[in-house]
Amino acid sequence: MAADSLFTLAMDPSTESIRTQMVALLPRLRRFAVSLAGSRADADDLVQDTVERALRSLHQWQQGTRLDSWMFRIAQNLWIDAQRARRVRSIVTNDLDAAGGAAVDGARDAEARLTFAQTAKAISELPEDQRVVVALVLVDGMSYREAADVLNVPIGTVTSRIARARATLTARVFGEPVENMGAHP
Repeated sequence: MAADSLFTLAMDPSTESIRTQMVALLPRLRRFAVSLAGSRADADDLVQDTVERALRSLHQWQQGTRLDSWMFRIAQNLWIDAQRARRVRSIVTNDLDAAGGAAVDGARDAEARLTFAQTAKAISELPEDQRVVVALVLVDGMSYREAADVLNVPIGTVTSRIARARATLTARVFGEPVENMGAHP
């Protein structure tokens, strides 16, 4: 689809409602993209590609279904495709943004930044299936059921991936051995 026909579709008055819903989803979609990509710049590119793909594929979205699930799935698929392409070309990137903000207490701020950096690094090192579930449930705040629907997997799969991810993150960030951890919901 040419750029001018995409623009025409995007400006079609009959798609105004769906475009408004897409705009409302952008903050959540960006948080999801940051957790996948690890950097704000790559996340912004992923969000832009996701919205472009959604607009091009608008005819495939079924009225009455969850727009957020559909767009998260598009973002995830685009991310997976990009990762595969990078592996084929042997391009390795490791871009990790630090949290911004003014410090209230220098020691507390330094500790918070260090913990954030350790957590972000640990999340980026999780296996992709766990990282995606962490992004949906722990970052975006979806329920286990909603994440299962987005990923098209059983809810038990989401539960086990979250449990494994939490155990791994706790061990990597706080140095607690995984075998000493209690059960996780």
